[in-house]
Amino acid sequence: MFNLNENNRFVMSYNPIDLRKGVDSLCGAVRSCQLDPLNGDVYVFSNRSRTVLKLLHWERGGYTLYYKRLSKGRFHPKIFLRQGIGFRSIRWDELVLLMEGISPHAARRKRFQTASSSFSNDNAKLSSHSENTCMKSWLSR
Repeated sequence: MFNLNENNRFVMSYNPIDLRKGVDSLCGAVRSCQLDPLNGDVYVFSNRSRTVLKLLHWERGGYTLYYKRLSKGRFHPKIFLRQGIGFRSIRWDELVLLMEGISPHAARRKRFQTASSSFSNDNAKLSSHSENTCMKSWLSR
C-alpha cells in the first residue's frame, strides 16, 4: 500500500546510481553515507539518464520499494546537484512535482477570466450579443 505523505522525510541522492540494484544494494548505498535506512526516511534514487526513480522506505513490516519509469521524456535536468557524495533533503511537494515530471522552477501560466461589461440601452443590439459572455485568455509571465 502506498503509505507516503508530507509527514515523511524525503532524502534524495546527489548523484545517479545504477538502478539494477535491489533493496539490499540501495541500503548499502545509504549506509555508505553513514545514514540508517531503518529510520523511516524515504530515500530517492535516480539513474544517470533520468528516466527511472526508485524510492526506498522502511515500514513496520519491512522495506518498500517504489519504482517509476517514464515511458517518454526525462525527469528534470537539475535533479542531480553534483555537490559531492551523499543525500539532500527534499520536500513532499517537490517530490510530487518531480514524480509528475513538472519542473518546480518552470514559468507558470495564470488563467484570467474577464466578464464583458454590459452596454447601455442605446447599444441594445450590441448588448444582447455580448451579454453574459466571458472572454477567457491565457497569459504567461
